[in-house]
Amino acid sequence: MNEKECSMKEALMFTQRVGQLSKALWKSIEKDWQNWIKPYDLNINEHHILWIAYQLNGASISDVANFGVMHVSTAFNFSKKLEERGLLQFSKKENDKRNTYVCLTEKGEQMFLSIMEEYNPENSSAYSAALPIKNLYGKFPELLEMMTIVKNIYGENFMEIFEKSFSNIEDTFVEQNGQLKHKEPAPMK
Repeated sequence: MNEKECSMKEALMFTQRVGQLSKALWKSIEKDWQNWIKPYDLNINEHHILWIAYQLNGASISDVANFGVMHVSTAFNFSKKLEERGLLQFSKKENDKRNTYVCLTEKGEQMFLSIMEEYNPENSSAYSAALPIKNLYGKFPELLEMMTIVKNIYGENFMEIFEKSFSNIEDTFVEQNGQLKHKEPAPMK
């Protein structure tokens, strides 16, 4: 390590701060996430898999594992449980027999959309904790530095999928009377 880059003590302090802050934030987010999806008898991994399958309009198990930040066997096993409930469908592509793909069934898509429409920001500790910053500065905290760290750990592809998932939300949901509603697709001409 180059002395000019950072001292050992500075490196330790940084990694421990990131670790402690991440763990504290995750604990709060995990609790809120579990409470959000509890009425649907899902766990966080299962909901995340539904989210990824929806956002990517079908995904390989490897994509689910990579973007869901879970082991491939975890992604496969939870996807299998979702398939047994009729929420996901497994398939192989004609030109790619090595990979297994998952996509939402109609029932899975309806469940996913219902969950999204049930979102209530008042039940989010992270949202509530960030409101004073938004009220003071007129916007939520920027996450650019955190996103850069994640990009440097997981790569450009991870961040592309990350950004795509949020642009998909922007494109497929509208707010009506303070509630999220799925936009109905435009009729085909």
